[in-house]
Amino acid sequence: MVIDFKQDILSPVATDFAAMDRLINEGISSKVGLVMSVSKHVVEAGGKRMRPIMCLLAARACGLADMQQAQHLAAVIEMLHTATLVHDDVVDESSLRRGRPTANATWNNQTAVLVGDFLISRAFDLLVDLNNMTLLKDFSTGTCEIAEGEVLQLQSQHQPETTEETYLRIIHGKTSRLFELATEGAAILAGTEEYREPLRRFAGHFGNAFQIIDDILDYTSDAETLGKNIGDDLMEGKPTLPLISALAHSTGNDHEIIRRSIATGGVEHLDKVIEIVHHSGGLDYCQTRAQQETDAALEALKALPDNEYRQALINLTLMALHRLQ
Repeated sequence: MVIDFKQDILSPVATDFAAMDRLINEGISSKVGLVMSVSKHVVEAGGKRMRPIMCLLAARACGLADMQQAQHLAAVIEMLHTATLVHDDVVDESSLRRGRPTANATWNNQTAVLVGDFLISRAFDLLVDLNNMTLLKDFSTGTCEIAEGEVLQLQSQHQPETTEETYLRIIHGKTSRLFELATEGAAILAGTEEYREPLRRFAGHFGNAFQIIDDILDYTSDAETLGKNIGDDLMEGKPTLPLISALAHSTGNDHEIIRRSIATGGVEHLDKVIEIVHHSGGLDYCQTRAQQETDAALEALKALPDNEYRQALINLTLMALHRLQ
């Protein structure tokens, strides 16, 4: 089955998506010209906006009557996501994001950090307008956990001893948690408590699969397709699952090369590391784990009503997995 993003995923919430887009553009308005310029640069950088689409689809699947609230929440989600990317690029000293120069590369680190702060603050400003304390508490806690995931990743840099368990804690914080907020938040708005936990589980497993696939692509794709430089993770000494698995399944000189590459960072041995990751079975293991997480996400969706919105969430999940093909 070939999944068309616009037809099979976006179409059921296209009107809501357009309304959300307008809210984002209104939300990044500022009296300070530089804030506007940088915000516009990062918001318009592209991407499929999966998190807000997931929020809108989940809200529709739960039968939310007032979709203006969901449009509002989806805008909050995208602004938070954009802020985390801006901060992430500063921490990683990245120069490329979605095929475009990053905010820190275009301006400087100080400007990028402050505009990231502005986007987080503006997102919570919009969130308060929904007047839902359960939602506000969930997002306050979740945003803290996202930051903790980023700090945990920093702690794990250049640490060859990093385990798969620690890796999963990192990606839950830095990636999966915002997906959870997007879907669980929709259930909170809809007042459908029975769908809150299934949607959280779905999004958590989806986010795990999505990040594992991203980490695989860092060793199998190219800069044009990936939208960032190949080997960025290795350059930064990040022990992602392909490296953790390759380290566990290699011996002798190969094992030492992987270990040293994590410990020192850099891309001096990138070609050799890619070769080891491939032939050690590391990538095969990662693909199996991505499939397991995808299957768990799809299983969680069975708790939702069988409608076109649930089907679109299924399509989104399958499309994310198919990036490996």
